[in-house]
Formats: sequence, structure tokens, C-alpha cells
Amino acid sequence: MTSSTSDSALDTFELGDTTTIPRLGFGAMQLPGRWNGPGADRAAAVAVARHAVELGALHIDTAAFYFSGATRANDILREALHPYRAGVTIATKVGPMRAPTGEMTGEAAPDQLRAAVEENLRDLGLDVLDLVYLRVGRLGTGGDAPIGDRFAALARLRDEGLIRHLGVSNVTSGQLAEARSIAPVAAVQNRFGVLDQEDAALVDECADAGIAFMPFFALGGGHSPLSDENLHRVATRHRATAIQVAIAWGLARSPSIVQIPGTGSLSHLAENMAAGDLVLDDADMALLGRR
Repeated sequence: MTSSTSDSALDTFELGDTTTIPRLGFGAMQLPGRWNGPGADRAAAVAVARHAVELGALHIDTAAFYFSGATRANDILREALHPYRAGVTIATKVGPMRAPTGEMTGEAAPDQLRAAVEENLRDLGLDVLDLVYLRVGRLGTGGDAPIGDRFAALARLRDEGLIRHLGVSNVTSGQLAEARSIAPVAAVQNRFGVLDQEDAALVDECADAGIAFMPFFALGGGHSPLSDENLHRVATRHRATAIQVAIAWGLARSPSIVQIPGTGSLSHLAENMAAGDLVLDDADMALLGRR
């Protein structure tokens, strides 16, 4: 694999101009196991979370609604990492409501968001959350409905000291503008990746504004398994995997992108983190596309 020490997992982003995070973090969604399947082996999941931090994935993305049966991502993270070492930052999402049986039941109203934030604080063993996203639209598309009342509720919790930075997820440019008119937005989390570049304009908007863009489904999501001829051609050239190229492409695509690939596997974790050392050149980027 072609590598460089200057373009590595140690590259950082200044979140809200006050909090330094690595541009290659870790997503906790897969730690509990399959979304509607059996829970993961708890000891194995704890080992993955611990090793992610050991490898430098100090920014961790989670949510209270990340669970499979009785196995919950936040519980795993607390067992694995509490007390949290210096430099570890935790981001979570609130908004979607999920029943204990797994069904998505709706979106939290403004007066329900405090309880959602307090649940994350309690389960993670924290006094303050580094970053909280208002997730719009449950797990589907968010549409373009106003989000001001709900975002303002989170802004009040930030003013109380329960949250350091605010983010929005699954939003349009208009919804981002609405949120920014209420309080500073430090991060956006939308679907984006080498095979799904529909949000390219929003990525560039975030870069211009100094806002982090943390893609979900950056490794393909509905694309199985990152089935693109050019992607595999670049991977072969660098003696890397398609997943590593997808991660590296995002890091090269915009200085605002912070990748948060998730896994419940130690081997996949090592693969993901090694992508921080993969340097794509202009020819690679031209082949893969950059809208």
C-alpha cells in the first residue's frame, strides 16, 4: 500500500474551532450486532472499541438507538472506555425514537430531546457530550421540513453545559441554514461516499464554512460490496482493498470530511484504520470521480 506519514490517521479537524478530532474515527453502530438480528458477543465488541482507540480512532460516533436486543452500543462503549482517556470525543444523535423491540416509532418532539440527551449522558457515563446531532427523518430521507424548534431545544441544552457542539444529520442545505440561524453548527452527518456523491454541493458548503462533514454509508451502504470497476482498479494499483480506497477517497475529497467507518470485527477495524495511510493521486481521483 502506498503510504505517507503526513496524510495519515493522525490528520485532524478542528471541531467548532475548539475541539481537535482525528479525521479517521470510529462508528459504533455495528458494535451491538445486526440492527434487527442477534446481539454481538459482548467481550468481542468491547475489545473492538478498546482497540479502535488504541489505533487512534479517538472520535467515536454512537447513538442510544444503536442496539440489538439487549445489547447497546453506549453500554459497550462505557464498559470498554470509561473513564475516557484524554483526547477521546463522543458524538451521539438524537431525534429518532426506537422501541425496545426494535421498531422505529417516530421523531422526538422538542420537549422530548432533553430526556434523549440525558439518556446518552447516563449510559455513557458522561457529564457533557462533545457533539450531539439532531437526526432528521428517523432512518430514511429527512425531507425538507422545518427543524428550528427541535434544534433550538438542543441549543438550550448546549447553553446549560450538557453539550459542547451541535450537529445536524440527514439534512438539506436549507435545513442546515435554518439550524445555523439559531446556533453554530459544528458538524453535518449525511450519506456520502465514492459511489454516492449526491451531497457533493453540501460537502463543499461545509468545507467553506469550517463545518465537519461526517458521512454515513461512506463504505457503500446499499452498494454491495462496493461493486465498482474503477474502485477495484485503484485498489489493485495500491495493493489495498476497495473499503480502504473508499475511506481514503473521502479524506482526499474534502478537508472537511471526517470518516467514521464502523465495524464489530477486529480485522475489519485494522483494515479501516490502515486506510488513513493510503494516498490517492490525481489520476486515482479522476478515475473515481469528484463531483
